[in-house]
Order: sequence, then structure tokens, then C-alpha cells
Amino acid sequence: MEKRKRVSHSGAFKEKVVKDIRENGLSYREAMRKYGISGKETVQKWERIYLESGERGLYEERRGRAVGGKKGRRPKLEAKEEEDLIAENQRLRMENDYLKKLNALVRAEKQQSDKKRR
Repeated sequence: MEKRKRVSHSGAFKEKVVKDIRENGLSYREAMRKYGISGKETVQKWERIYLESGERGLYEERRGRAVGGKKGRRPKLEAKEEEDLIAENQRLRMENDYLKKLNALVRAEKQQSDKKRR
């Protein structure tokens, strides 16, 4: 059995693949075939990195040993950026709670109207 050579893809290529998956609803296998990537795990990993670190994460080299004893820790966010993320998280939680309550009210109203029809 022949060993495959390790192929290093550019950050731009990874970004193109992930955006194609997300915008066009491609499965990992479809993207793998379309772009000639050797395994779907590779594509899954790229999408995970994209979701966790954004586009810039796809451009970082992740192989080899960590430099300076850092074991893959992301740099700390600036205080303003962290505050913005916390505020956005709170806003999204409130929005989610509101939508859940609205959905419950709509269901209750529908059940009431169904009971009246009987």
C-alpha cells in the first residue's frame, strides 16, 4: 500500500472550501470530491476552526510543536472586545427567551382554538 504525501493547503484555499460548504450547503464528502481533498475529516476540521477562530484561524499553521510552551491557547481578547461579546451573548439569550415565550403563547392559542372547534 502506498503512503500519501502530506499536502499543505493555503489559508485562502481552506477559506474558499469552508465558505462554499456554508453558502451552498455542500456536504463534507461533496466538498472533498469537488476540491480533491483526501479526507472528510480534514474538511470537518477546517469548518470547526472557522467557527471557533474565524477566517484568520484558517491561515494559522497548526502542525508541529507549540512555540514558547504555549499549547494552542488563543491570545486573550482585549477588554472592549470581550465586553462586546458578553453583551451580544446576553442580547442573544434574551432574544432566544423571548422567542421561546412567543412560541409557547402561539401554541397555547392554537390549542384553545382547537378546543373551541370541537
